Amino acid sequence: MKKDKNIKSYTAAELKARRAQSRTDLGRVDAQTDKELERLVASDEDERGMQADWTRAKLVLPQAKQSVHLRLEQEIIAFFKAKGKGHISRMQAVLKAYVDAHRPQAK
Repeated sequence: MKKDKNIKSYTAAELKARRAQSRTDLGRVDAQTDKELERLVASDEDERGMQADWTRAKLVLPQAKQSVHLRLEQEIIAFFKAKGKGHISRMQAVLKAYVDAHRPQAK
């Protein structure tokens, strides 16, 4: 398998150093009270008036995926690759949409 040029490897020490360079003040974030966070959210015009409703929240764990070997026509592969990174995920989404559209409807 060819190594992706966008994948970077770091040692634990390099990761620690990169985290230390972060401009995010995590101490300040952790020190904020719920009231302060609510005030910040209320002051954000994109969030103003929105209330989170967690009463029906459910934990949904992703299903394990199965690896398969699949032979596809070059035209199909070229089409998805032409859209950029994530062509395998897009193929998966198309197949999932097809399955969902053809699954018998529950009554």
